[in-house]
Amino acid sequence: MALLKVKFNQKKRVKLAQGLWLMNWFSVFAGILVFSMGLFLKIELRKRSEVMDNSESHFVPNSLILMGILSCAFNGFAGKICYDSLDPAKFAKWKPLLKPYLALCCVFNMLIFFVALICFLMRGSLDSTLAQGLKNGMKFYRDTDTPGRCFMKKTIDMLQIEFKCCGNNGYKDWFEIQWISNRYLDFSSKEVKDRIKSNVDGRYLVDGVPFSCCNPSSPRPCIQYQVTNNSAHYSYDYQTEELNLWRRGCREALLNYYSSMMSSMGAVILLVWLFEMSVMVGLRLLHTSLESIANPEDPECESEGWILENSLKDTFKSALENLKKLGKFNQVEAGAEGAEGEEGGKTPAITTVS
Repeated sequence: MALLKVKFNQKKRVKLAQGLWLMNWFSVFAGILVFSMGLFLKIELRKRSEVMDNSESHFVPNSLILMGILSCAFNGFAGKICYDSLDPAKFAKWKPLLKPYLALCCVFNMLIFFVALICFLMRGSLDSTLAQGLKNGMKFYRDTDTPGRCFMKKTIDMLQIEFKCCGNNGYKDWFEIQWISNRYLDFSSKEVKDRIKSNVDGRYLVDGVPFSCCNPSSPRPCIQYQVTNNSAHYSYDYQTEELNLWRRGCREALLNYYSSMMSSMGAVILLVWLFEMSVMVGLRLLHTSLESIANPEDPECESEGWILENSLKDTFKSALENLKKLGKFNQVEAGAEGAEGEEGGKTPAITTVS
């Protein structure tokens, strides 16, 4: 028994073809939307590529761009088929291509669904990428005179101001690295010498943070140096008082920003996938309803359309049998080739009569 069998007359076939033609062009616009989202995400990731450890995060935008291009191509082609299906003479040239095209549509829709899932599952990979990238970026913060790294201070400062964050996981991350360049240290000062000597690596570490960590909405002037020294500031206790520094780490801020963006894009792509599936189902019904016309010379006669010619169970069994036959055929061919090789290797016996 065929799956989702529907009876059609000429009027219904014409309406289905016209509706599918319109839906395909809507799908072309949806493909342009997917392409635009991928391009936008790629630009947003490139803006902050300096604080990302690798380029794995670009898999999602590249996939979106590719799916957008393929969607425009597939649906534009399907729209042409639906338009020509109104004329039996024009539709005849598309008949041999429809089955391979529908198979490609199945693969394409599977890829769209996979990309939608990746949009939701990319958070873990993005988390590790940002954690390592921000850690490296903070190490190079002081290298304002080093070619290739002189921009890192501006990048980190602008990032902390824009996303209202501080450090990698929090403001205390700045206590563990030397973020002040040696160029601005007075090495004749006893305080500087003592701090450098107190560290095994000879680094100048302070309990301070860059100015970009300061919260401008705080009523108190920013305390960015000697953050953990209560006696250095009047009426101050860093453990109980709400600091006028951004509490949130930049890794968390960026992760939430990109994750929410990718989740929204994933939801849009799922809607596009559902729309593409409905177009593919409609195209299959149109294809089978046109092929099952009993009298091609009488276009007004009734016909039947279906998704699968047999039930799901029978179709699955048929596919398994075809695979088994294919496997047996390959084995027979391999055996025949081996037999031919053995026969070719034998040398005929020569007898001599004396």
